[in-house]
Amino acid sequence: MKTFKFAVLPGDGIGPEVMEVALAVLKAAGEKFDFAIEYESADIGGIAIDNHGTAFPDSTRAVCDASEAILFGSVGGPKWESLPPKEQPERAALLPIRKAYSLYANVRPGLLYPQLTEASPLKKERIPNGIDIVCIRELTCGIYFGQPKSTTTLENGEQRAIDTMVYQTSEIERIAQVAIETAMARGRRVCSVDKANVLETSVLWRKVVTEYFQQNAPAIELSHMYVDNAAMQLARDPNQFDVLFTENMFGDILSDEMGVICGSLGMLASASLGAEKNSLGFPFGLYEPSGGTAPDIAGKGIANPCAQILSAALMLRYSFGELEAAAAIEAAVEKAVTSGTRTGDIAFGLDPVSTKAMGDAVLDQL
Repeated sequence: MKTFKFAVLPGDGIGPEVMEVALAVLKAAGEKFDFAIEYESADIGGIAIDNHGTAFPDSTRAVCDASEAILFGSVGGPKWESLPPKEQPERAALLPIRKAYSLYANVRPGLLYPQLTEASPLKKERIPNGIDIVCIRELTCGIYFGQPKSTTTLENGEQRAIDTMVYQTSEIERIAQVAIETAMARGRRVCSVDKANVLETSVLWRKVVTEYFQQNAPAIELSHMYVDNAAMQLARDPNQFDVLFTENMFGDILSDEMGVICGSLGMLASASLGAEKNSLGFPFGLYEPSGGTAPDIAGKGIANPCAQILSAALMLRYSFGELEAAAAIEAAVEKAVTSGTRTGDIAFGLDPVSTKAMGDAVLDQL
């Protein structure tokens, strides 16, 4: 029997409770598809600051180093908001872990089942068949990581802050390849989003993307769109897109907009894939729900675990090559969610739900 070893970083807020459900689903999937799971848990984020004095301690890094993938919860909360920005969990944990493992490609499916269209703020007639798109976001370059980055006080007493957006050809090409591979498994359509009418980095982005697709994926239908228009089009007609593909900051914003139109962050998973392969020959990746720590409902047993479950399915697909098991988990979530009633525990997969009831429903369908 194959054994898959991964790090479990539950984090803060609702992270530990939804992680428990996801691990139960992974165990059940292993029993059905003949693999075992082996994992070690470690602190990350606010709980790590409390226990170790830093959001990404060396002990957690060691656990991750010894694993084939990372299943991540959520980090942050009001308790740590008074810390200096650089020391807050979101910045002091997520950015370093992405950089440490070269997690350059964020894959975020935007999925709204047809039965749940009323959960979206969009009119039903705009999305009669739900939503099914994917956002590919470059994750380790751009303005979040570019140097120089500083805040200084000028001679006249004013403060000046500098952030630098930087991209180079190889960084654009490797994320373009992820967009190509994603599109090949879907509708073979990619829309690359930039701001090439203003930004030098976007001029380079568009040039490199165009040439790379022409040389490596001529069968893919490639289009380009400015980011302001893309934001409008995403709200107007999301299904005009199949694969949205963009740089770091634009992807951060557009993927969150996608989460809103899909009705519930409790249903949205993500994969952050690294440049390095694990010992199995698959990408080392970090898998996490797209929502936050939801401190207002933490510990109440009403957090939706589906995004964490679906993130675990992505881990099976990308880092362990278990395509059949991943598809079975995704189908089980869909059946569990869409068979619910608005007055029942599952409540069509919307927030809040009974965490345990939703988990049990997925297990029943698996």
